[in-house]
Amino acid sequence: MAMTKADISKRIHTELEFTKNKSIDCVETLLKIIKRTLASGEDVLVSGFGKFRVNSKGERRGRNPATAGDMMLRSRRVVTFKCSGKLRKKING
Repeated sequence: MAMTKADISKRIHTELEFTKNKSIDCVETLLKIIKRTLASGEDVLVSGFGKFRVNSKGERRGRNPATAGDMMLRSRRVVTFKCSGKLRKKING
């Protein structure tokens, strides 16, 4: 099961002994900063954790699965994540 924002704020509340509201505010503020930074096109690097990067995908031809017809997919920006070597080692033991 995935960890939710509520789970993260609960852990902050317990481990750092913050109030529940302060824990929720910390998580919300952190996520707001990350979203704003990525929306501006900048990368977010968290040492020892990984890097969030905004990549541009060009227009490309795709297929509509409902009709099996060809269609053009518009260009867009996507967020990718690459974990750090430290995190990779910790995950893989």
